[in-house]
Amino acid sequence: MEVGKMEGLEPVSPNGQYFSSDVITLSVLAVLEFEIPIDIESQTMSLLKNVFLPISPRFSSIMVENDGKKEWKRVEVKLEDHVNIPIFPSNLSPESYDEYLEDYLSNLSTERYPQGKPLWEVHIIKYPTSNAAGNIIFKFHHALGDGYSLMGALISTLQRADNPSLPLTFPSRQQSESKKRENFFVTKIFSSACNTISDIWCGISKTLKEDDLTPIKSSNDAIEFRPSTIATMTFSLDQLKSIKNKLGVTLNDVLTGMIFFGTRLYMQEIDQSSSTADCTAMVLLNTRIMGDYMPIEEMIKPNSKMPWGNRFTFLQVPIPNLTELSNAEDFIRNTHKMIKRKRNSLGAYFTSRLLEIVNKFGSHEASSRYIHRTLKNSSMVISNMIGPVEQMSLANHPIKGFYFLVPGLPQGFDITIVSYMGNVRLAFKMEKGIIDPQKLKSCMANALDMIVKDSNKNPKLNN
Repeated sequence: MEVGKMEGLEPVSPNGQYFSSDVITLSVLAVLEFEIPIDIESQTMSLLKNVFLPISPRFSSIMVENDGKKEWKRVEVKLEDHVNIPIFPSNLSPESYDEYLEDYLSNLSTERYPQGKPLWEVHIIKYPTSNAAGNIIFKFHHALGDGYSLMGALISTLQRADNPSLPLTFPSRQQSESKKRENFFVTKIFSSACNTISDIWCGISKTLKEDDLTPIKSSNDAIEFRPSTIATMTFSLDQLKSIKNKLGVTLNDVLTGMIFFGTRLYMQEIDQSSSTADCTAMVLLNTRIMGDYMPIEEMIKPNSKMPWGNRFTFLQVPIPNLTELSNAEDFIRNTHKMIKRKRNSLGAYFTSRLLEIVNKFGSHEASSRYIHRTLKNSSMVISNMIGPVEQMSLANHPIKGFYFLVPGLPQGFDITIVSYMGNVRLAFKMEKGIIDPQKLKSCMANALDMIVKDSNKNPKLNN
């Protein structure tokens, strides 16, 4: 049922339009792992109606198109149409239910959203897996918001497990003022201009030239609609911070460098000739002013410093060859330099402006095709979010872990990262039958071990 007919329509953001086209449709899957068996069916509708829906009017809206532009239109929500409780065979082992959950996530990743309904779903998996007594999956269309927005929405429905009256807290994301000034003054205008020109050219060329075919990149088309394999790994946040402090880099530098090194080790183990193959990673960059998560009511205010929506871009980062670097630690240092250089470039800004021009004088479908080609021609996507320090709970059900996935990317290797309760969780979404998940995880673990050993040998690297 429509609410208010055509009144009060809100335009869909440019990024929201790009990611909700016939060319590319992105989603976010958030998987919550519970310590105890799930028994919240009686509370589900009440929680969704009284807590979830009020978070944002977009959760009660459908996307409509008027004169070639997409807009949000309020409708009456039938909650029962958005909640799914699948039935699996009874009395199986947790390892068997691991496979059922993986297949369920794979199928969920390729399913289109029903027409005429708000673009979100909840899936309650009541069967015990190796990692949890039960799982709840939230599926959001990416047009609703990016990871930062949707993380904020999800967190607002949860409570601290130890004391529900206290707010969840997050590791600080703020840079010191002196560091901000240093970054501003140290960046040379000439260097920035050269980096910008280089990045603009790389961005355009990536729509024309595809990465080499390797053990992590197949020649298959429409990968986003093919079955996928999903695996996760957990790392100690303290261990990663120790490496960060010793090398004088950021935590993201450590994680990205470890992923690059582990990926190259895997490629070499599968095919020695791929050691020097041309591979590019698309690294997600939040374009908001860096800071802590804000309450939802602050994010949706006009002119908010940390606004709701899709506020991100991609950095194109070449994955170093094993032959180019002398040791494991060099992957961290090299990653730090590359990402810092690209952050000081205006290449991402000009790419955003280019997409806006294409959207204005062409169509959002044309912009979507540009993004699709760029993503398809690269080898992997890496995105990350910051989770709470304390344990969360939903309706008095403690959450022992969580991770997220981004279905719809036209690639066969996507990596997402989230921190929670002193750990960092990596989730790998891979084209089924192309990448060996166990061998990949082994290579990632070996990469971290080698980085730890190298970092212990050397004094701190000044940033």
